[in-house]
Amino acid sequence: MEPVFNLDKIKFATDEPTFERAVGLYESGKVTQFKKSLNGFFATVSGTRPYKVYVDGRHFDQGDCECYLGQKNTLCKHMVAVAIQAVMRGGLLSEEDREPIGSPTCSDQLGEMSKEELSEIKRLITSAMRYIKSYTGNSRNWFAYQDSLTEGCNRLTMIASQMPVSEQTTKLLVNILLRLDKKLCTGGVDDSDGIVGGFMEETVTMLEEFVELDPNCIKAFEKLCEQSTCFGWEESLVKILDER
Repeated sequence: MEPVFNLDKIKFATDEPTFERAVGLYESGKVTQFKKSLNGFFATVSGTRPYKVYVDGRHFDQGDCECYLGQKNTLCKHMVAVAIQAVMRGGLLSEEDREPIGSPTCSDQLGEMSKEELSEIKRLITSAMRYIKSYTGNSRNWFAYQDSLTEGCNRLTMIASQMPVSEQTTKLLVNILLRLDKKLCTGGVDDSDGIVGGFMEETVTMLEEFVELDPNCIKAFEKLCEQSTCFGWEESLVKILDER
């Protein structure tokens, strides 16, 4: 079969260190004896020893690996490397392909989005938020749940990093933070690994950069004065507003 997932899906749903190590395995030819099956892909991946790996053709984070993490039902670099092999078919990765999602970064571009662009961004935000959901599973599903949080935050990171700097986009980012705060406080999201909280902290830092580029962005922080959040992430932004 052909993989249902693509390289973007792999990058969005994999934490940065695991993705980088998997790319290293793939590019150094450590994925061998690769073959397709009716439902997925089999391969041997060389690590501290050769590991037999299976990856589901529809969900690359489902499968099996003989390594320590794989035996604990945790997505490992060996499974991700096999998923990359399935997508790339041994082809070369571009510099952009190799680049992990990382943290939200300021685009440094001043401007507003058009009505059409704003509508599309809102649609993408709504789609990304669906991955950041309440945890209702058992311990066996814990790691898959953390992968879902990672994917949601990585998708939001990509969206935020592409936004121009303006009061308009600052309002969007503030609303994203408030929605995430609500999910953490009352929405049943279990952020024990700090995935969502880390994204929120990095976004606050990016908003501080927005203000340096366009002081009008400060106006969007007024909404935070009316809010009571769980972890006080808004304090530095409110302080900027107070010192205006």
